[in-house]
Amino acid sequence: MTSYADIMFTAQVEAEQDAIGAKGAYARRYDAKHDEPLGEQERSFLTSRTSIYIATVNSDGWPYIQHRGGPLGFLKVLDDRTIGFADYRGNRQLITKGNLAGDDRVSVFAMDYARKARLKLQGYATLVNAADAQEMVEDLQTEGQGRIERVMTIRIAAFDWNCPQFITPRFDTQEMTALVGPELSRLETENAELKAELAKLRTPT
Repeated sequence: MTSYADIMFTAQVEAEQDAIGAKGAYARRYDAKHDEPLGEQERSFLTSRTSIYIATVNSDGWPYIQHRGGPLGFLKVLDDRTIGFADYRGNRQLITKGNLAGDDRVSVFAMDYARKARLKLQGYATLVNAADAQEMVEDLQTEGQGRIERVMTIRIAAFDWNCPQFITPRFDTQEMTALVGPELSRLETENAELKAELAKLRTPT
């Protein structure tokens, strides 16, 4: 890997940074991240996602963002520089697949809205038919998801954690259950105890 800045801070970007006095402000941070593999923090974060966003660019230069999701663990970390997932039947427009035929570069956003965390990844993607990658299908399948049509792997070129500013916290069903479950359990126990106590008071002595 190079560093995230090596890829994203083009001459045009640096010119804009220079105009507001921000050029070089990130040098120390990114200089320490050259050829950085995915660490335990990144691995844990990615494998605990239930959705990601993938951006590609078509042959006319138009960007396209695709959402991909699944149950916890659908996104696999194959090694310290590669992630992947199984692709199931969707709307059959195949925009991402067509874009990758001309340019295999992708940008990925992995979000944790509940904890206001965001991991950005740049990489090179392959999206191949399942029939042509049976071994990869076995590595990337998730139980109960149905028939796999394609598999995608992304070789990570660089990644970066983004600041939590302006991320509105949102919670899925599992996260909400974890948050309110203990309190609901306490209230149910308390309610049962009160009912039992009320029943005793109503019982003639």
